[in-house]
Amino acid sequence: MSNREFDIIVWGATGFTGQLVVEYLVETYGVDGELRWAIAGRNRNKLESVRQSCLPDGQHDQLPILIADSNDPDSLATLVQKARVICTTVGPYAKYGTTLVESCVEAGTHYCDLTGEVQWMARVIPQYQKAAEASGARIVHTCGFDSVPFDMGNWYLQQVMFERHGVYAQRVKGRVGKNRGAASGGTIASVLNMMEEAQNDPSVRREVANPYALYPADTPDGRDGPDQTGAKFDADFNQWTSPFIMAAINTRVVRRSNALLGFPWGESFRYDEATLNTSRYEATRNSVAGGIGMVALALGPTRKLAQRFLPKPGEGPTRDQREAGYYEVFFRGIDSQNPQKEITISVSGDLDPGYGSTAKMLGEAAVCLAKDELTVGGGFWTPASALAGKYLNRLTSSAGLTFKVVDSVTP
Repeated sequence: MSNREFDIIVWGATGFTGQLVVEYLVETYGVDGELRWAIAGRNRNKLESVRQSCLPDGQHDQLPILIADSNDPDSLATLVQKARVICTTVGPYAKYGTTLVESCVEAGTHYCDLTGEVQWMARVIPQYQKAAEASGARIVHTCGFDSVPFDMGNWYLQQVMFERHGVYAQRVKGRVGKNRGAASGGTIASVLNMMEEAQNDPSVRREVANPYALYPADTPDGRDGPDQTGAKFDADFNQWTSPFIMAAINTRVVRRSNALLGFPWGESFRYDEATLNTSRYEATRNSVAGGIGMVALALGPTRKLAQRFLPKPGEGPTRDQREAGYYEVFFRGIDSQNPQKEITISVSGDLDPGYGSTAKMLGEAAVCLAKDELTVGGGFWTPASALAGKYLNRLTSSAGLTFKVVDSVTP
């Protein structure tokens, strides 16, 4: 790895989120510093356009351009051998990600992405886990809004809980508070592809619904059941809650982190997520609206109709919209043996969650994999299980995230 030409290659740099990652790396690390990195895709002209827009005059040639194609395994194999880390934004990953993962595993190249496609991760992890262990490739999925604030939020809570009370929280509740953001066409394309797979294959529906879909092989399930489906009053937060659409991703990742770390929070650790609301009426309204939307996307005819009006891949929120965005997520940890031992923390971001903040989280995950001394070897990891404290430092010092203990919670 020390002989690799680059520390990081950003794969998919011409896409909407890919370009945001490039902009972030330019602003934070430059192109002539200690971080050696390049951008890659299949269209040189589009890559040149990205380089021109992200770099000041006179520095364009300092950011190398590399060419490869997702449909050409040989070109991907050549590409990944040039870098310590491949940072990819090319989705839907179920369509375009498997060959890249396989190439990284074979070359011993570290990898991070933005996927939230549970059904895809559940396929590739067991397929390539042993090979990744052998080659030393660290593969880290879900390095965007799903699921970094949630996975790292729980990890941070557990560290503070142990420092203050001498025990870990056996029960953690994640609750989404105030937030503002817009979806891009790439994310919508991934959701629609997952819905299509689930409609065509009953096993995919079962996998997506399984609370322990991402548990390591041969690990007994814990005590968590299905995700929340309707309005519920949460006595621990003294507020009404509605389902959180990303819970189906984040909860699986957090549970996997506990297992990969050796169950420090207990084999019966429980974790769930929901959205805070200001009233029972708001919680009920949001639950009904969300349920109708999911049913519409699950049905072929209405899904195709919705595609005509939803953003297309390559489209997304404007800079002003991203900069006006924000989010805050609360976590309450409880010791089931002694309910008085509890703690509440918040995780917040300074840009819209899905794109402005996500680009920074992914960029720092790549830098962490490339530059930091990590304690794990090859294999498929979560952000918390692979990157942990080193990543937390990067998130708080450079990526605009804030982790703190709080006394009060607002929806």
